[in-house]
Formats: sequence, C-alpha cells, structure tokens
Amino acid sequence: MSFKVRIASAGRTIDVPTGATILEAALDAGISYPFGCQSGNCGACKSHLVKGEVTMEGYSEFALSDEEKSRGLILACRAVPWDESEVAWLEEDDLIVHPRRLLSCRVVSLDDATHDIKRVRLEIVSGGPFDFSAGQFASVTFDGCPPRDYSMANVPGDPILEFHIRRTAGGATSAHVAEKLKVGDSVRVEGPFGPSYLRESHRGPIIAVAGGSGMAPIKSIVERALQKALPQHIYFYFGVRSECDLYLHDHFAALAEKHTNLHFIPVLSEGGDSGRRQGLVHEAVAQDFDEVDGCKAYLAGPPVMVEAATLLLEQRGMRRVDIHADAFYTAAEMANAGKKTGAEQ
Repeated sequence: MSFKVRIASAGRTIDVPTGATILEAALDAGISYPFGCQSGNCGACKSHLVKGEVTMEGYSEFALSDEEKSRGLILACRAVPWDESEVAWLEEDDLIVHPRRLLSCRVVSLDDATHDIKRVRLEIVSGGPFDFSAGQFASVTFDGCPPRDYSMANVPGDPILEFHIRRTAGGATSAHVAEKLKVGDSVRVEGPFGPSYLRESHRGPIIAVAGGSGMAPIKSIVERALQKALPQHIYFYFGVRSECDLYLHDHFAALAEKHTNLHFIPVLSEGGDSGRRQGLVHEAVAQDFDEVDGCKAYLAGPPVMVEAATLLLEQRGMRRVDIHADAFYTAAEMANAGKKTGAEQ
C-alpha cells in the first residue's frame, strides 16, 4: 500500500510506501529535495504541509519548533504520510531568521491617522540593532499596560519604528494609546515575530490586501518592494468602511504616480457617492483577477476579511503556500479563541 504525495516545489506526484518518509520516497524518485542530516536534527528539509495528514517521528526542537509545527510546517525526513498529501519545501526567503531583540524605546511622535487609529513612532534607545523583514510584528509594552502585538509599518533599516494602533472596544492598551500616551514616554518592544513577510526573491505579481490598521504591515511590504526596486506589478487593495477610515491614500497615490508597477486601489464598503471603488475589498480583487498563477498574496486586517480573501485566492487557483496572511485579532478575540496568530488591531 502507498499514498500519493504531490511535491509542489518539483511539480511531481510520487507514491510513498506505507511507513516510508516523504524525503525517502522523493529521493528514490530522483527529486532534488533539499536535505541534510536525514535524522530530524538540522531542519534543511523543513516543508509546508499544504494538505493531507502525516505523522512525525522523533526530531529535534531546534529543527522544528512548536510554533512552526502549529502553522503547518513539517520535516520531510521524519514525515510519514497517512493520507493523500501535498508538500512544498521552503523557499530561500522562508528560512530568514532575525535575532530576537528586547528594545527600550521612546515615543518621538504621535498623530491621528483616522478617528480611531493612532500612528505611533518610536526611537530605539537601547537593545538594537532591530532587524526584521517587512510584514513582521513585535510585542509592544506601554507603561502600565499588558504587552500587545503590533506590526511594524516602517521599512527594515529605518531608525524610527512606526506602529498603527486602532482603538478597540474594551481594549486597555489601545485606550491608553488613544488617551494617555505622550511624546517622551518609554516603551518596550520585543521581536520580531511572524511568518507573513515579503519574499524578496519572488518575481511574480504581488496582490496585497489590507483592511483598516492592516495597512501597517502592508505599507512596510509595499514600500520595501519599491525600495528594493522589485520589478513585478504590485496591486495594493486597501479596504475600509467609509471615507473617514481612509488614511495614507495620498501617500500611496503619489507612490503609484512615481512607480508605474504600483497600483493602489482603495475600496469602501459603505462608499456612498465618494467616487471610489465600492464593496468588500476581496470582491474588488475577484473583479480584477480571474487568474492568479505565479502571484503571491499578502493579507492583513480583520479575520473575516483575511479568511474571505484567502478563500477567494484559493478558488482562483493560488497555492496556500503563496498566501501570507496575518489576521488581526483583538485581545478579547484571542482570549476567547485561545490563539496567537499575528499582530493585533
């Protein structure tokens, strides 16, 4: 008996005998699967389990952490399939790991991005340098508040960290930022965290979708892509409820004027007579894209938006490994669901 396993990265489907590992069968089939120790200790064969079910034999936590396992990563050398499955080995950019830092910072500017989103900029006082990939987030602690996760909105290498913090109902931290935070206050930042960062080696089109304060990581991703002069077209959809929820639209409209490969599309779900695109943001993507082959998607914002966009892109044929999603759960939602998946709103 055997199980069919598609090796997405190689474009091949192989038969894996019962009890054999995916790596063993792939190598026997002549596939140049990346590997090292073959004993679960090095992590060289780390892969996405796109679909199916496998059991994992003994392996080192150094090679595969619990956090990586929770988001669907496996070690091909220890993975024994028990169902028809699909795997994809990690791309080079998936292997990026930045040193985790604990920074002491100081607030250097505060402004209202919208009626309920504060843009907070922090100067690093000590603990740097702070290296991260565009799209990642950090754990941010304001005086007297519990730590909360927020995405960096600045590009990597900027001396000033930028966060967009939306006030949420009953949110102690967001209320503190909205009402009490002031320039000069001390802030602790730990990170970086998160796998939904820009894959800089990718050269296919980019579909970036942000909802509300999901603007922060997508801003970082888009500006980083432009900074690196990546050649592909970038389609940035920014979905909000109404005109008063829009921010940085003039900034991105100006960038789109300067960079012909950037297309900025604001979408209002309650647009009225604004003259802008109307409807749900994922519906705008659906109207514009029948085919998404070769694209990568970066999604950030409310869970319902992220889930709807993910489903749409999968229905259009995008591989799950090409969808890098960061659903923004509030502290209350995370407590109720017992989850920690990304930055908060």
